[in-house]
Amino acid sequence: MPKKIKKNLDKMARHEAKVKQDILVFLRVHHDKAFNHKQIAAGTGLRGEVPHSRLVELLNDMAEKGVINFADRGKYSIVMKQKLQIGKLEVTRDGYGFVVLEGEKRDDIFIAPKKMGKALNGDTVKIRLTRSRGSGSRAEGEVVEVIERASTTFIGRIEMQGRAPMFIPDDPRITYEFTVPLDKTAGAKPGEKVLLKLTNWEFTTPEGEVTRILGKAGENETEMHAILFQFGFDPEFPDNVEAEAAEFPDKLPAAEIKLRRDMRGVTTFTIDPADAKDFDDAISFQKLENGRIEVGVHIADVSYYVRPGTSIDKEAYQRATSVYLVDRTVPMLPERLSNGLCSLVPHQDRFCFSAIFELDPDGKIQKEWFGRTVIHSDHRFSYEAAQAVLDAEEGDFAEELLTLNRIAKIFQERRFKQGSIAFEDDEVKFELDEKARPVRVYRKVRKDAHKLIEDWMLLANRKVTEYVSKLRKGVPLPFIYRIHDTPDDEKLQVLKGFVQTLGFKLDLDEEKSVSKALNALMAQVDGKPSQGMIQTIAIRTMAKAIYATENIGHYGLGFSHYTHFTSPIRRYPDLLVHRMLGQYLANDFSGNVEKLEAMARHCTARERRATEAERASIKHKQVEYLEARIGQQFEGIVSGVSNWGIFVELIETRCEGMVGLHDMQDDYYEVDTKNYCVRGRNSGNIIRLGDKILVEVKGTSIRNRTIDYLLITQLDTHPKEKGHKIAGKDKKGFDHKAFSKPKGKGKDKGRRK
Repeated sequence: MPKKIKKNLDKMARHEAKVKQDILVFLRVHHDKAFNHKQIAAGTGLRGEVPHSRLVELLNDMAEKGVINFADRGKYSIVMKQKLQIGKLEVTRDGYGFVVLEGEKRDDIFIAPKKMGKALNGDTVKIRLTRSRGSGSRAEGEVVEVIERASTTFIGRIEMQGRAPMFIPDDPRITYEFTVPLDKTAGAKPGEKVLLKLTNWEFTTPEGEVTRILGKAGENETEMHAILFQFGFDPEFPDNVEAEAAEFPDKLPAAEIKLRRDMRGVTTFTIDPADAKDFDDAISFQKLENGRIEVGVHIADVSYYVRPGTSIDKEAYQRATSVYLVDRTVPMLPERLSNGLCSLVPHQDRFCFSAIFELDPDGKIQKEWFGRTVIHSDHRFSYEAAQAVLDAEEGDFAEELLTLNRIAKIFQERRFKQGSIAFEDDEVKFELDEKARPVRVYRKVRKDAHKLIEDWMLLANRKVTEYVSKLRKGVPLPFIYRIHDTPDDEKLQVLKGFVQTLGFKLDLDEEKSVSKALNALMAQVDGKPSQGMIQTIAIRTMAKAIYATENIGHYGLGFSHYTHFTSPIRRYPDLLVHRMLGQYLANDFSGNVEKLEAMARHCTARERRATEAERASIKHKQVEYLEARIGQQFEGIVSGVSNWGIFVELIETRCEGMVGLHDMQDDYYEVDTKNYCVRGRNSGNIIRLGDKILVEVKGTSIRNRTIDYLLITQLDTHPKEKGHKIAGKDKKGFDHKAFSKPKGKGKDKGRRK
């Protein structure tokens, strides 16, 4: 480079360095304010010395490097010395991120796609604020470091980009495509779904290797396995775990039977879903000479087989729960235990941990006993078969069932008087063909047979917890509780405002308990089309139940003491409770609370992952069901309002999808989130949350598990509104979508595409 040019460049660099220094000095003096480039030019004396365009470039360069802040409306401010903050990155389907800061109750920090660095959805990250929270704006930041990956394995498809294999993640929140070296594909072919491990991210694009081929995308086995792996559950058990399970003898040891209370001569039966394969609870019933009855709640004694430190125990803890997808169960324990030795199948002796109660005719408990038993189930009822006996008041074990049901109703009445909240959520069920494709989707209504079992199990869970709490007065023993915190006042106020827009009332008067107010609301919406939607939103206002070693009670059930004791085949916390109860019955009160708390947190996290997997499988089957019904029309309820459209849940099948604003072409619709509605700019037509409407299935996406609807007409609306034709072909075949256009003024400003 010629010396003269180099000299000029050096002179220019020194001048720009001085300009930047002058800017910093000015902003530091006025550290509590923000200025635009013209104000900075005037305040620093740079007006006329540096062209405005160049000054803006320098300011933006300083802001990009984090030297100064870029504030609202083109203004700049000094970066005050600040600690880097830690939080969890949550990425939306549109590619934007939000970081929830640890220990903060403030709004999340917005992270633009280009500011995420090498962070992925769910990662724990360290961020730096680039824009402070201002009037009407949220704080913004950028990721400076990934502290911990949420996951290093991902589900997606292998596709070819020229001759280079690429991995396309299924999760739209993972916004990167991965390169896969040719020797790291494990033989996967284009279009096959695979499990990929992130191995390197040195350059712009992440790199990975295929660790398992799941199969052809779209096939049922492939998609169900993909869901399991997506949420961290392996459908198969390691060989050493299966081998350990195979070593258990089929016959119960006589020496162990002698150590237990023998209940084999007492009438005993199970009540479970018709397709259940693992039976972890049974009920025994007998009349006593004193006029009372004795009811035993018998729970499979998994702790006899699954001992701490064994391979089976380590695998069970890692899984922490069974997972129930639409077409299969992935058990916590190997099948030899879950469906065999531990399952309370009829006509077989089985070891149990039992809670046995002596009750008077009014359902008041006079005596209780807890300990290990051996039982023999006389009969296996499905819920439907038990319900048939209750309805007819005759049949197998009719007297026992009717008495148990009568007392269960007494328990229910007491429970609701004590503050239990009456959330009744009907289960979505599928009828599948031989290829596991859904041919029918329906809502399974909970009847007395379901509630009977539920209330006796609730009794056992509660009484076991109360018993442990009284063992050493004033000294809490190490124990795992199932706790549920009180609702957040702010969320309750939002719920109150929401239901008012639908014509219902949530009375949060200080004189009235929140549980009674919620029960009164549930009574108002009972049988209404919007019942399911309102109940879902009401549940979301509540805290989530978790496992913990500190007891704060269970608000939703209205119990001061509660745990999970009744399902150790499918829940690891129940197994822990059995172990602790057995230990305390043997007068051994030792325990490590810190270790137990860590286990409780792990089990809570795994439970939530299992719930997400179950919901994903339901959504997948709902999409499959409607994929074969594109063009058909169904009645639905408006279940949500967003900037992109309205969410609609079909009444019969609970299949939720979206009507996009861009498809509502009879008018230009604007979103009013405050009033949970969209409003036509010209017609004034309003479509609200809770409105009953008719929709047509426009399209589906198996990959994204999404459903798109077209809004045909409003049905039952609010009193001041009439039914309104929206889009689609009318009875004469006229296509409204093809000919109608928005009548807005000028440009289609703000239209969401």
